[in-house]
Amino acid sequence: MRTLKYLFSSALLVFGMGANASPAEQTAIFAGGCFWGVDAVFKHVKGVNNVESGYAGGSAASANYEAVSTGRSGHAEAVRVRFDPAQVTYRQLLQVFFSVAHDPTQLNRQGPDVGSQYRSAIFYTSAEQEQLAQVHIRQLSAARTFSAPIVTQVVPLERFYPAEDYHQNYLALHPYQPYIVIHDMPKLDRLRRDFPGLYR
Repeated sequence: MRTLKYLFSSALLVFGMGANASPAEQTAIFAGGCFWGVDAVFKHVKGVNNVESGYAGGSAASANYEAVSTGRSGHAEAVRVRFDPAQVTYRQLLQVFFSVAHDPTQLNRQGPDVGSQYRSAIFYTSAEQEQLAQVHIRQLSAARTFSAPIVTQVVPLERFYPAEDYHQNYLALHPYQPYIVIHDMPKLDRLRRDFPGLYR
């Protein structure tokens, strides 16, 4: 297993949530391959109030699994994370996203899943989120955390489309499904091991 090297510079602290930050719920959107595993990872992070699987990033005016699966809609499988910044910061969510939820060096694929709908992307909802994401990627790159370049897109969120009901909370409902056992359960093990203070 690779060792992740995170540099916590003052630049991140400037953009991060401070002691006087508003405790109001915030939203983050991440895409990192099949949304089943990404959804499960963030559901196990303290301070996360809700996670919903869905689609983001395409030009089509609507999205559903059948259309997105073709790879022609432009959408990516993504998750919408609603979190309490008084308990977990966006910076911490970025750490989990890059080190546990997926491999940010895989272009238009993630593990066995291939296509632009499985791309690595951060859909930011504010200028602060964009800055934090860009700084984090630069730090990971400078630290040579990964053996290959990070290919994660950092783009503004235009719209998020919730996925079908049968995709929601998939890991919890199908813990023994072979895909889940092979590809997603190890992510929860890494989260528990690498972020014990955030795991729940």
